[in-house]
Amino acid sequence: MANFAAVMTDLGTMELREVPEPTLEPGQAIIAPRAVGVCGSDVSYFVSGKVGPFVVSGDFILGHELSGDVLAIAPDVTNVKVGDRVAVEPGTPCRDCAQCRAGRYHLCPDLEFLATPPYDGCLVQRLAIDARSLHVMPESMSYEAGALLEPLSVGLWGCRRAGLLPGDKVLVTGAGPVGILAAEAARAEGALEVVVSDVSETRLELARTHGFHTFHSNEIKNQDPSFDVLLECSGVPQVLNAGLHLLRQNGRAASIGIGKTDVELPLHTLNWNEITLATVNRYNNTWPLAMALVASGRVDLSGLHTGSFRLSESSQALLAGRVDEHAVKSIIYPQEV
Repeated sequence: MANFAAVMTDLGTMELREVPEPTLEPGQAIIAPRAVGVCGSDVSYFVSGKVGPFVVSGDFILGHELSGDVLAIAPDVTNVKVGDRVAVEPGTPCRDCAQCRAGRYHLCPDLEFLATPPYDGCLVQRLAIDARSLHVMPESMSYEAGALLEPLSVGLWGCRRAGLLPGDKVLVTGAGPVGILAAEAARAEGALEVVVSDVSETRLELARTHGFHTFHSNEIKNQDPSFDVLLECSGVPQVLNAGLHLLRQNGRAASIGIGKTDVELPLHTLNWNEITLATVNRYNNTWPLAMALVASGRVDLSGLHTGSFRLSESSQALLAGRVDEHAVKSIIYPQEV
């Protein structure tokens, strides 16, 4: 049986191609991806060929937000079995370096992260991965929900990095998938009020359907400095700067969105008010909580999945957000060629 993958062969160019079968190594499982969410980083690689210091060189397979089925396991694997439906944490750390030993495996300098050059992603029908990255989903959880645990994990880690406490008033800037899920995470972790801002009225309406208060980004300078926590998800430097001015004394902020330019920080204001600013690099040990929050209904995923695509339609999925203002999260089904 052929193992097909959607292979990026050049900027903006995708080709459906047969690739070799994965080889099962000790500690690994072979999985069949069933649902793969399109992330902004996938789009950046596809359109510009790079994200930060990571540059695509040669043929490349995108995709890192996934769920699927376990097809085979190595003899030493005990945490999953053949036939399990799993959500996949897309990073494999070395587990031996100083960062890993300190529990910060997401900062491992040798982290093998799906769809981060030089490591291929999961837009393929079968792949091998460290079995410790697999989390068995409850029967009630859909493959689509399993794939969305990855961006939800980003939001959860942002809340943790910001030191969010029950009763906090939270501002989320940017109402894309990560922004909506960061807002959901904040509410699930006890925020008293969550307010979301964005430039898109369509995205703001989605935030309102999730029960959040909203305002247009153009109005950010008219808001009172009444927030305890800022979760910046837009990646726009000016928005981060403006959002920091809306924090109360002893406020906390997490910079989640990755901008393309340097940020000017209002250090005088930050120092005077003892504002804490944390940066976010993916996540650490968030999958069990993310899965429990979705399975229990405490996190609402409705309205995020706005487009479904076959593996051969991966390029359309990647560009959906650029041609349709209503597109939020495209999901690709690798088993459907």
